[in-house]
Amino acid sequence: MQSTAIDVRRAAELLRAARRAVALTGAGISTPSGIPDFRSRGSGLWERYDPMEVASLTAFRYHPERFYEWIRPMVSKILSAEPNPAHIALAQLEQMGLLLGVVTQNIDDLHQRAGSRRVVEVHGHLRAATCVSCYHKVAANESMFALVKGGKVPRCERCAGVLKPDVVLFGEQLPGEAVHEAHEMIATSDLVLVIGSSLEVTPAALFPVEALNSGARLIILNHDPTYLDERADLIFRDDVAVVLPLIVAELVDE
Repeated sequence: MQSTAIDVRRAAELLRAARRAVALTGAGISTPSGIPDFRSRGSGLWERYDPMEVASLTAFRYHPERFYEWIRPMVSKILSAEPNPAHIALAQLEQMGLLLGVVTQNIDDLHQRAGSRRVVEVHGHLRAATCVSCYHKVAANESMFALVKGGKVPRCERCAGVLKPDVVLFGEQLPGEAVHEAHEMIATSDLVLVIGSSLEVTPAALFPVEALNSGARLIILNHDPTYLDERADLIFRDDVAVVLPLIVAELVDE
């Protein structure tokens, strides 16, 4: 399905008419920046690893070295990645007063680096780490990333316990404050943009439903089908780094 100028114009019209538009983003918005997603055939991060063996809370507690072996390539890609035109377009929409904020499932910090001010991270981030023994929290600095890239497990300077990045693992509770804020933002929105997410991971996948049931409009920009496609006003299967800037350009030209 290739987008047309009419689709882009219609998306711009929906954004212009909305009072509380919110974006929900997943891994697909960051793949143009060189960060692989989890499920794509041939490149997905779960093709070579069982997530429960490397990225669950239980696995981390017993074998943190396996987690760091798995996440090491991703950390390198995230540290070298730059925001792509899709991230920048969302920041521009916020600056134009047409987007309330971004709820993201990503941990790469690219929305903030692109200039977005209100970003709710429901799966955590890599900016800090917490000791699993004494719960001392530290900033994830260059020395910590150097340890990870060098194949070592970073440890707490206070008790020598293992440091776990503040990202949400399987079997771990999501950050309550972030989830509450995300739910409130989307549930009370009148336009939801789902960008780069196949809507397969709960609870984020369920966030748009309450808004839709209250009459919100829905635009989906994602390569793969989602369970909400039949309720969408517009669906784009194209590169998000191409489509979103086109929508912003249409709004600027109005």
